[in-house]
Order: sequence, then structure tokens, then C-alpha cells
Amino acid sequence: MNHSQRIAYYFLLALLSTSILVLVIILVLILICKRKAVTNQSQDQALLPVIKASATSFPLTNIDAATDGFNRRRVIGEGRLGTLYAAVFEKGELVAVKRIHPRLVLSNAGLGFSTVLKSLSLAQHPNIVQIIGFSEAPGERIVVSEFVGTISLEFYLHQNPDGVSLLDWSRRVRIAAGAARGLEYLHESVAPHIVHGCVKPSNILIDLNFGARICDFGLTFLAPREKRGVVGYVDDEYWGQRNGGACKESDVYGFGVVLLELLSGRRCEEGLILKWALPLIREMRINEFLDPRLVIPSDVKPLVRLAKVASACVGNSRKSRPSIGQVATILSSLETEVCL
Repeated sequence: MNHSQRIAYYFLLALLSTSILVLVIILVLILICKRKAVTNQSQDQALLPVIKASATSFPLTNIDAATDGFNRRRVIGEGRLGTLYAAVFEKGELVAVKRIHPRLVLSNAGLGFSTVLKSLSLAQHPNIVQIIGFSEAPGERIVVSEFVGTISLEFYLHQNPDGVSLLDWSRRVRIAAGAARGLEYLHESVAPHIVHGCVKPSNILIDLNFGARICDFGLTFLAPREKRGVVGYVDDEYWGQRNGGACKESDVYGFGVVLLELLSGRRCEEGLILKWALPLIREMRINEFLDPRLVIPSDVKPLVRLAKVASACVGNSRKSRPSIGQVATILSSLETEVCL
């Protein structure tokens, strides 16, 4: 190979190497662009709202079969709105069925029961009991919810003599924080916002891990002026003709009463707990206020803060009350401090 041939050979070799390098760079750029496109697509999909299925409309015959003809042996609770049954569908799914009292059905016949239930069923949060279906027929209104259990905070605090021993201070703070987060979700995160209407211990279920699950939210439209089971858990403004009724502020009031019951172990007694508890909290006589069935912890500061939150929820007018979001933030902080 002479000199000219060698030059031509090296030139071709360099040209080939350059071409291969350019081809490799192009391939790498293509891969990077494809990966970026996939990433952007995933991010865009993550930003899209999750479409939640609304409540299922069950034929009354299915509900009748699931409850053995509304057999009394299936009853797991009685409340101001209706009777609660443990029901089992054909595929073995265990659910809770609330059969609304006939008198309430008759007085609210034209209020769009199915529309309200479909809206309420869109709420999904670890600290609420999800509504999964409903049924309606002449004289019948049924609410179908997930089955969490039958034990409420009311049962632990006031009905079972051994229940209070299971609710030590850390669990009580955890229950308070969980219930606040559930209520915060209903008030501030779900759209449209949901007012519970009657926040009280019997409407806070306790699951196997002692987590709080709020139930019966948004059903006040069935009994807007019903006093039984409500007195003591709503503020005075609730009964007013102007700007009365259930609202976020009345929910915060009820939650404050729940906190007083958690801390003191006493019943609401239609609001008498406030007359007893608030002076003790103002005068910082905390030892006289806390549940005497439990050993008072060496560090009572978290419980003092909890008592002050309760006082703020019930001791102020609607305009001056904290929002449930502010309450949930404080209680979540207390939960971290006490339970870890």
C-alpha cells in the first residue's frame, strides 16, 4: 500500500468512526426523548383526578335477602336515623345496612335521597366509613356502608366497664387526631364539601387498630330538626331560625364536646359537661378534669393542650371557632408527641 492509498484508508476509517459515533448519539437522544415523553405522560396521568365510582343502587330484594328479611338477630345498632344491620351479600361481602325509620322516610319523601347518597359515596378517606350503596322503594330508604365493626367510641367510654381500660391516654389522643382528620377531609378536601351534622362518640367507630372512623356523615337532611340524640352536640345557633341548622362550625362544636368526653370520661348529658368542664380548664385544675379511671401521666402538657383545643371548639361563637383543619393540625402534632 503506497502513501496515497494509506491516506485514503485512514480517511475512510475516520469517516466510518465519525458516522458510527453520530449514529450512537442519535440513538441515545431518541431513547432520552422517549423516556422523557413516558415520564411526562405518567406525570400528566398522576395529575388527572381519580374518577371514583358513585354508590350502587341495590334492589330492595337484595337488601332483604342480605339481612334475612331484616331479621332482628342481624341488628347491630339503633340510632336516631334508623336501625343498623349486619348484612351479607351473595358473594359473601359483609356490609352495614342502615334502614331509615319509616317516619323519616314519609317526612322526606321528595328530597332526592339517591342524589345525596351518590354524592356522599364519593368521599373516601382512612378515617371515615365509606358509603357504598343505597336502596329506595315506597316507604323504604336504605344506606349501605362498608362494615368497620360495631364498637363505637360511645361504647368504649360509657357502656363497657372494661372498655375504658383499653383506652389509655395515647389511644385517646390517637382517636381524637384520627377523627379530626376524617372531619377535616369532609369539610375541606372532598368536593362538594360535606357537613356531618351530628358529631358525637356514637358516630365515631373504632377499628381493630384503635383507629377512628367517622360514620353517618351528611345524613342530617333526613332529620333536620330532630332533637333526640343531637342536643348537647350542636351549638345554640343550630336551633335558630336565621342561619341555623348544621354547618361546619356546629360540627367543630360537636367535636369539641367529643374531646371533653375523651379527656374526662364523662357523658355529654345534653351539654351539662360544658358547665362542669370549662371552668376547670380555665382555672387549670386539670387533675380534677381528667378521667379518674386512668393514671394521670407525668407529663400532662399534651393533655392540657388538648383540653384547650376542646375549650376553643365549644367556648366561642361560630365566627370565633377554629376550623377543623386548624384543630387537625394541632392534634396530629400531639399524636406524634404522645404516641411515638
